[in-house]
Parts: sequence; structure tokens; C-alpha cells
Amino acid sequence: MTATNGSPGEDRPARSGRRPGQSGAREAILAAARARFSEAGFDKTSIRAVASDAGVDPALVHHYFGTKQELFGAVVQLPVSPELTLSAVDAAPLDQLGETILRSVLGVWDSPAGPGIVAMVRSIIAGGDVSLARSFILEVVLERVRQRIATPHDDGRLRVALVGSQMIGVLMARKIVAIEPMASSPAEDLITAVAPTLQRYLTGEITTPPTEQPDPA
Repeated sequence: MTATNGSPGEDRPARSGRRPGQSGAREAILAAARARFSEAGFDKTSIRAVASDAGVDPALVHHYFGTKQELFGAVVQLPVSPELTLSAVDAAPLDQLGETILRSVLGVWDSPAGPGIVAMVRSIIAGGDVSLARSFILEVVLERVRQRIATPHDDGRLRVALVGSQMIGVLMARKIVAIEPMASSPAEDLITAVAPTLQRYLTGEITTPPTEQPDPA
């Protein structure tokens, strides 16, 4: 029997073969989830689809990993739950959102969990699996921020993309490439310097260059 074609995020029939036992179920789920997240992204991947691909019951996915967000964190090997950072961001007043994002992220990077995050980033860079990194940044970390700042005239996508680019730059300079003085600067110095820029990206005026008009014939 041949599976019907569909979009990357649609559920597919479970793969044939022996159902994995308890000892191999977790690894099968992780492998299936990595493939799904890479192919379809976070939003279009369901727990049911991952379970189907892994040949297990969806309840077993929840048993091992809890929520879809926690499953994604396990796939990218995050040493901390994204929810720890996102909960602080959710609670922040809108006019303090830039500072809260930067303070929360720097707090995780500079914590004992920081080396694990750096290792994850290096692994993504070396392996070229940018789809997972993009999905994590845009669909897990920044989507809730986008929903908070969206207006009828501005859906916030450019704003959160600018924030993401700034945060990636800070991480690369501070932890990956170790550019001084950013690498050894106190976190408070970086917050003072960078947070106002993040806040402008989120709630300030963002101008775009006018579209060039063709010369009249």
C-alpha cells in the first residue's frame, strides 16, 4: 500500500516494520521528530505525526517528552527548557520587552547551562541543519513575542526577525567567536548597550527605504 502525497506537516501512515520496544522507543521518537521538524517546521509538526512516523502511540511521546515544545528542545539538545525564558518574556511589560528578552537570554547563556547551548549552536553550524535553528528561533522563541506586538497594520514579522538577528549576533560575538570586549563584558554592560536597540525594533519606528520608481521613458 502506498502512502498518499501531502504537505510536509500532514500526518503520514506509520512506517512498516516492528514496533520499537520501550528501550528503543525514545530514540525512534527523537529521530522521527528531528525529521519532521526539519521538513515541516515547528508549527506544522504534530505529536500525532511524530508518533506515527516512529511507530508508537502518541501517549508515549507525551510520556517521554511532555509537550511539543519540550520535544523540540530535546531534538535540538537544549540543556534548559525554553519555557524558563519565555515565561519571563510573557510577563514583561511591553515597554520593557527588549531588556527582558536580552536579560533572560544572557542569563541562560552565562549560566552553567551555557556551554551546552554553545555546543548546540556549534553542532548546528557544523551540521548545516539551519532549518531546525530557524524553526526554533522564529516559531518557538519569537512567535509569542510577535503575537504581543502585532497590530492591524504591522504583523511584527520584520520586527522579531530584526530582534533575532541582533540576538544571534550577540551570541556569536560573545560565545562562539569570542570577540572582545563583548566576550568578557559584564552582562549589564551589554544590556545597557543593546536593549534600547531591541526595544526600538519591537515597538519603535522602523523605516524602510522607498521603492525605486523607474525613470520615465
